[in-house]
Amino acid sequence: MSGFKDMVAADVHGVFLDLGEFAERRTVEYDGERYEDIPIVLTGLKQQHRSQLTTDHVQGLYRNAPVLHCALSDLGGKQPENRQRIRINDEEGGGGFFREYFVQTCGLETGMLEIGLRRVDE
Repeated sequence: MSGFKDMVAADVHGVFLDLGEFAERRTVEYDGERYEDIPIVLTGLKQQHRSQLTTDHVQGLYRNAPVLHCALSDLGGKQPENRQRIRINDEEGGGGFFREYFVQTCGLETGMLEIGLRRVDE
């Protein structure tokens, strides 16, 4: 059984976070630490209209609900907690613009983190 687990662990960077196929190098800041140029896959960046309550009269706000995929080892073994802030930049090399998100959900499976993020933009 450990042979299979070893193959899956190797696939985290070799397949799922392959920089030639899916992943991009980005800098992630979480819990006071900076993880520079780690391979991530960030999906669901499209803006969606947020649901409005009947007593909510604010207009022009949109909701982003992206999902961050990265290796647990690339975040120093830390599994982000709900409602904590996480920042991700938009270009390789640690520069560029950092967007700030709140951790909505976080799951761990075979060394891969799937982090549901929440951001409200104007």
